[in-house]
Amino acid sequence: MKRRIFLESIGWGALALAGPGAFSACGIFQKKEKLNFILINIDDLGWKDLACYGSRYYETPNIDRLAAQGVRFTDAYASCAVCSPTRASIMTGRYPARIGVTDWIHHLDKQGEEAYKEGKNPTAYVGGKRRRLLCPPNPYWMELDEVTIAEVLKTTGYTTCHIGKWHLGYEPWFPDKQGFDINIGGGEIGQPPAYFDPYYLNEQRPGIPALTPRRQGEYLTDRESDETVRFLKEHRDKPFFLHMCHYAVHTPLQAREELVAKYENKGKTNQTNATYAAMIESVDRAVGRMLSTLDELGLAERTLVIFTSDNGGLQDYSTDNAPLRAGKGYPYEGGIRVPLIIRWPGVVGTGSVCEVPVTSVDHFPTLVELAGARLLLDRVIDGESLVPVLKETGSLRREAIFWHFPHYRGEVVPYSIIRKGDWKLIKRYEGRAFELFNLKEDLSEKDDLSEKRPEKVKELDAELNAWLRDTQAKLPRANPDYDPDLK
Repeated sequence: MKRRIFLESIGWGALALAGPGAFSACGIFQKKEKLNFILINIDDLGWKDLACYGSRYYETPNIDRLAAQGVRFTDAYASCAVCSPTRASIMTGRYPARIGVTDWIHHLDKQGEEAYKEGKNPTAYVGGKRRRLLCPPNPYWMELDEVTIAEVLKTTGYTTCHIGKWHLGYEPWFPDKQGFDINIGGGEIGQPPAYFDPYYLNEQRPGIPALTPRRQGEYLTDRESDETVRFLKEHRDKPFFLHMCHYAVHTPLQAREELVAKYENKGKTNQTNATYAAMIESVDRAVGRMLSTLDELGLAERTLVIFTSDNGGLQDYSTDNAPLRAGKGYPYEGGIRVPLIIRWPGVVGTGSVCEVPVTSVDHFPTLVELAGARLLLDRVIDGESLVPVLKETGSLRREAIFWHFPHYRGEVVPYSIIRKGDWKLIKRYEGRAFELFNLKEDLSEKDDLSEKRPEKVKELDAELNAWLRDTQAKLPRANPDYDPDLK
């Protein structure tokens, strides 16, 4: 049973919230018409995968134009180095550790099928004899008692639409069960079976949920773009929230042949994958078409657009995140630092750059504040509204940002992270316990200072442990059945 939500519309004069982690009152935003919101979340797009972030190979003129018309964040982070936890945190404003979704959600395994039939997420720790640690189970869906941006905005009069990747559970937990009036393409899958209509791979992956094939050979990003334009035209006359989540640029790497050929004939840099480049250009064209539609409909001036990614780029296979270290799945900057662009016409300075560290949990409180809602919940909201930063009228109150990934992923062992100021501490639960970096002096995380600065390690570890206790984060445990002789 979904938890009841109590929301009170208070117009555009003020906002008040109760409870720890609640965000401050704005008290300054006056506008006759409510803002529309578009949140674009690209899958696996790396921090350096846009020209406006420094790529000299990928071409992104429309996204660059969005940045030129708004603010580009240099130190924006995904809440996790993999997708589902970040997506859950965007929807709820809560850290993955607090929600319990700390890894990408699997749906093709036997345990998932059993959990779905029983309607209960697993609770038993997992691990085999080859692992030193037992890890907490990751759920197969985000529970319905979490409150989403869509539910809040819908209650205050917004039409809500999700297009593209969801990856937060099976059909009973699809977007239309989590506050979205319209769901196009959002389901349990984490990647499309194929990028070309009819999106079929095999019987296990027969297509994309909530997206009926319509024209054989049509490219998925183009289809998502068509659906975006259709939604904007049909709902232009009342406030809306569009959650635009392209499946691109996640694997399988597939793109339109003419675009692939273009990049195969282009001079390479450290980024060399022509198919990936073509996928990025298709996303850029979709963004450009969306921006043009807003202009044509006269909606641009009252529509706030957020553009971001759910985790870092897939290093080596898809892209190169240099100068950031590593990529998707890793605790280094290449895994968690992402692009973030916000366009708010008439408010945010055009072509501005913001170096304030922000993260995925901040989108929820930002949009709730701008929607003019009073939100009273029996829960902690971890994010802070970015309104003072966007308006340059104030700063964020928090001093640190946190991550928690209590799972194995290839060579990656369970870890937690804290970033406070320029300092970043990675805490591992197996092997070398700590790595300490000063990101201002060492963005590429080449110089581990943990042995040179033990007092800083102790300080940050104490804050990290306090946060883990506060969020009731599930920690790995020693595996009594571990056999070091097994390979």
